Amino acid sequence: MRKNICIYIDGANFYGGLTSINKKYSDNKFDFEKYIKSIIDEDNLIKVYYYNALVKKKINKKIWLKQYNFFERLRKINKFKVCLCTRKSRLNILGEEYHTIKGDDIYLALDMIEDCYNNIFDKAILISGDGDFLELIKRIKKKSKEVELIYFEKCISKDLLKNSNCSKIINKKIVKRFFYNEDK
Repeated sequence: MRKNICIYIDGANFYGGLTSINKKYSDNKFDFEKYIKSIIDEDNLIKVYYYNALVKKKINKKIWLKQYNFFERLRKINKFKVCLCTRKSRLNILGEEYHTIKGDDIYLALDMIEDCYNNIFDKAILISGDGDFLELIKRIKKKSKEVELIYFEKCISKDLLKNSNCSKIINKKIVKRFFYNEDK
């Protein structure tokens, strides 16, 4: 039986997973299109959602440009939707400024719930290890939908893993296999 599949990628978690393998790895070098084709039959794919936020241009123009080009490349992939959220400035306990992404988890959750209730997919693939999504996958499963979890070993909530229908790990071997070839 054919299953309609939607994929939801937590971009910040993905980046964190890559850097947990090697600090030099970056998501803008990962070939998401090739990876997705390797994990599912393209005929079953309904949509891929990717959630992240641009670094503010005034803070680091070089990083902003790399991210901008990366997001533009993702937008060109068939059935791929880039959902950009915002970055907010925060201060740590030493008074040093850092930036955090706001809205990505809630937008991912809302899109997955909406797609579930509109019967868009039979199976949702969540690419994240963020434990904040535990209640989300429980609710999706209550609607008789399948939830597959794809995660990085050092970036996984054990409860999330335990509550998914099935899971796959992204390890160093997989990352190296799907580094983006800029000569395409």
